[in-house]
Amino acid sequence: MEDTLQEFKDFCSSQGHNGCVNSLAWNTTGSLLLSGSDDTRVNVWDYNTRKLLQSVDSGHIANIFCTKFLPASGDDIVVSGAGDSEVRIHRRSRVAATGSSEPFGLFRCHSKRVKKLAVEEGNPHLIWSASEDGTLRQHDLRQSVTCGAEQECRNILLDLRNGAKKTLSDPPKGSFALKSCSINPTRPHQILIGGSDSFARLYDRRMLPPLTPSGQQSKPPACVCYYCPMHLSDRASLHLTHVTFSPDGGEVLLSYSGEHVYLLDAYNGNDASVVYAAGDVPRRTALVPIVNGQQYKVPSTQEVPSGNKRECKELLEEARRALEEGNSFCAIETTSEVLETTGVVLEPQLRHDLLCLRAGAFVKRGWKNDMHMAVRDSNAARLIDPMSVVAHHRMAEALSQLGRHKEAWEFATRAHHLDPEDGTLSDHVTQLHAKLVAAEQARNVWNNEETKPERRPSRIQSLREFLFRQEQDHSDSSDESRRAERYDSDLEEEDMEMEIEMSVTEDNDRDRESGAPSSLNLRVRRKCDGVREKQANTVALGAPELQTDIAMDMRQRYVGHCNTGTDIKQASFLGERGKFVASGSDDGLWFIWEKETGRFVTMLAGDDSVVNCIQCHPHDCLVATSGIDNTIKLWSPSSNTEARRAKGADSDALRIMADNQQQMRRHREIGLPIELLQRIRGVEAAVHPFECTQS
Repeated sequence: MEDTLQEFKDFCSSQGHNGCVNSLAWNTTGSLLLSGSDDTRVNVWDYNTRKLLQSVDSGHIANIFCTKFLPASGDDIVVSGAGDSEVRIHRRSRVAATGSSEPFGLFRCHSKRVKKLAVEEGNPHLIWSASEDGTLRQHDLRQSVTCGAEQECRNILLDLRNGAKKTLSDPPKGSFALKSCSINPTRPHQILIGGSDSFARLYDRRMLPPLTPSGQQSKPPACVCYYCPMHLSDRASLHLTHVTFSPDGGEVLLSYSGEHVYLLDAYNGNDASVVYAAGDVPRRTALVPIVNGQQYKVPSTQEVPSGNKRECKELLEEARRALEEGNSFCAIETTSEVLETTGVVLEPQLRHDLLCLRAGAFVKRGWKNDMHMAVRDSNAARLIDPMSVVAHHRMAEALSQLGRHKEAWEFATRAHHLDPEDGTLSDHVTQLHAKLVAAEQARNVWNNEETKPERRPSRIQSLREFLFRQEQDHSDSSDESRRAERYDSDLEEEDMEMEIEMSVTEDNDRDRESGAPSSLNLRVRRKCDGVREKQANTVALGAPELQTDIAMDMRQRYVGHCNTGTDIKQASFLGERGKFVASGSDDGLWFIWEKETGRFVTMLAGDDSVVNCIQCHPHDCLVATSGIDNTIKLWSPSSNTEARRAKGADSDALRIMADNQQQMRRHREIGLPIELLQRIRGVEAAVHPFECTQS
């Protein structure tokens, strides 16, 4: 697969659903493919014939988000989770024999949408379900195959209803919705959780407290480790759409809404550089004094072969020429190929030059979070040479674009002091000082004029009136069934309250120079949620201190796609050894990158609207994809492909990826309840169900 991945072709499109296909899952041998859709049907496909074997009417009343074959059941038992908060289990042989769609098992203990299911290879007894109600539940089929909302099911493995974290240093205390979970394939006692904040969490099931019922709300248990790129650890508005382990269980992949895909080590091993504490976050942009004015060189562990040295220098010059010609994408790809390739031993000075060049390319390209990557590379270069003029200059450029004018001015001043003869550096100091003064003046003007309380109520009042009208219109519609009423709970206008939150995010790096806040987040929530949050804060005060200040940092980043339109977008490892990474995108394409270097490989047209699901065959050289279309596409290497793809720095590919970055920059989180958004959309929701879009 690794040698022919660029020649992927869609050789089979299977149509058997009447709605978005939100879930794909292979069986253990890869002979069967399971799919779940907005049409509430669970389909079983034969891999060899590419034909539909069986279509099961699941009985769900809302969109299916997740499906699984139960291991060691002869592929006879299939499990599904949906937006109606239910987990349903069907025995295929029984459905085929009787024609009945009655489930073999039914769990109604969740109170909100079930977004992900997990099973353990070889274990036919346990099913884990992750829900937006903040709980991960463990269903043991040996004990019971049914439970209801009125029953006190003792099956909560993780109670994270008050487990959200705003930053790494903050204790868990906010409302938390689970979006994804994954079992480590080589250490099945470990389970990875992702949800409505920036942090993925690793838990050891052996160390968790006993299962608890729904009525007993517990303190969030301590996790083994947090996973979050350092530059995202203070971004309270982010959430994860997918988390997964690599085939060998040694790496994790995180996909963020409105963000990129990130690779992290599951364990730090002997590399302490991938672990950071809460106190390290502000220090990454701080100017560290040079001790005794001595230049520090990282010793090379072994002699660099002359052939490798020559090739690396040639690639450095190639990247430098690309940057001078304005092709920052090519410069980043070329330098990354040298810096990120395992086994390549670089001389400290060569590594320093590559890092500084890539930092400059990041600054020039200016895609989402490129400035943070420039900061990362500049810091790495300064560790090699604390007196590096270029590293300090690149740091100043990146921090200026991030709106950190004071820190940028300090780094620029240090660069000028290190090389006082360079007039460019002197001019840069002057420019940054002027920006610092202008930003301070603009901030004072904004604080004095624009943030007066009397300027805000008109926005709030207009939205209140709009939501009230929608609520009144909704009251005229016919009543649904009792189970549907439980799913679509009644919300009255007087039970809602508004929050206005001014937040400055990296989405508007370049807009920060104006000094005005870059975004206005408007949230609507139940009043009782605020009471519960206050109660949670009170509980948290008496809770034992958790592991709130240690996390694993990113090892690689994959850019080019767009993840803002749907809440179920996956990122997956490709190949039996997971040497490639793939992700769906809002533009109907799916992207492939080299795992190790982050180098863009190709993009393929997989859907007319959005590609959400990507599942690699467990043994064959094949990938299944699905999205908003009602088709499932199978992709296999081919020497004659008609699918849209881009090799390297193709101009069309660059345009598409740049457009995706702009789309993510424009993305803003508006925290409206799912029920209200359904009603606001009205008739349109019946044609394009909201469960396909962001919550």
